[in-house]
Amino acid sequence: MDILSLFLIFIALEFFESNWQKSDTLYGLIKNNFSIFQKNIFLYFLLHLTFFYTIFLSFYLNNFSFWMSSILIIKFLDISFKLTLMQKLSSGKEIEEIMPMNIKMTIVFRYMNVLIYPLSFLFAVGF
Repeated sequence: MDILSLFLIFIALEFFESNWQKSDTLYGLIKNNFSIFQKNIFLYFLLHLTFFYTIFLSFYLNNFSFWMSSILIIKFLDISFKLTLMQKLSSGKEIEEIMPMNIKMTIVFRYMNVLIYPLSFLFAVGF
C-alpha cells in the first residue's frame, strides 16, 4: 500500500475518533468516554482505532523512528490518562472534583488531532 493511502486512512480514523467523542465541552467529552467505558471496556479500547493503526503502521513500514514512536507514545499516554479519569469516575468521584475547569471545545480544538497525527506520520515516513 502506498504512503498516500495509509495517510488518508489515518485521517479517516482520526475523524472517526473525534466524532464519537464529540462534545461542546471537556466535561461532555469525558462523559462520552465514560458512557462507552461503562458499557464495555473492550469496546472502549476498540474505539481508539488510531492507537492500533499506529502500531500496525510501525510494523508494516518497519518504522520506529522518533516521529512514529512519538505518535505511539502520545496516543498511549492519552488512553492512559483517560483510563485514569474513568477509574476515578467509576469510584464515585464527581467530574468537577477530578477536573476543576470545564473548557469549551471549539472546532479547532476538537479536530486538531486530525492535523497533528497524520502530519507527524508524513514526517515519520519522510514524505
